[in-house]
Amino acid sequence: MLKIHIETIPHGEHRYPMVGDYWDDPDGTLQVRVSEMGDPRYEFLVTIHELIEKELCRQRGISEPEITRFDLQFEEECKQGLHDPDEEPGDDPSAPYHREHVFATKLERMLACEMGVDWDTYEEFLMELG
Repeated sequence: MLKIHIETIPHGEHRYPMVGDYWDDPDGTLQVRVSEMGDPRYEFLVTIHELIEKELCRQRGISEPEITRFDLQFEEECKQGLHDPDEEPGDDPSAPYHREHVFATKLERMLACEMGVDWDTYEEFLMELG
């Protein structure tokens, strides 16, 4: 049975600096958290990105703990100046979920266009938030 719980939360309440997050509960419920952004379109776009990325990772055997380990290490490396602070961990070719993240971003961009969301404005907003 498919069970998904999606919620917007204050940006500072994520497990680490991000605008979207997901994990599986022990009972199999997929939890998705997205930063409150004041624009439901932006929140929807991030949600769709997270759902697509998560499902592709599940199908390809990439676990959430593996993703979280990479993301946390990436954040530490950002603090050390090894990455641009505006870089997303999933954009790094060494990310275990790089391919899935890139594909989710492609669909997110297509959906943004269909919804009348200017991608550059949206991306700038996410960077300022995160």
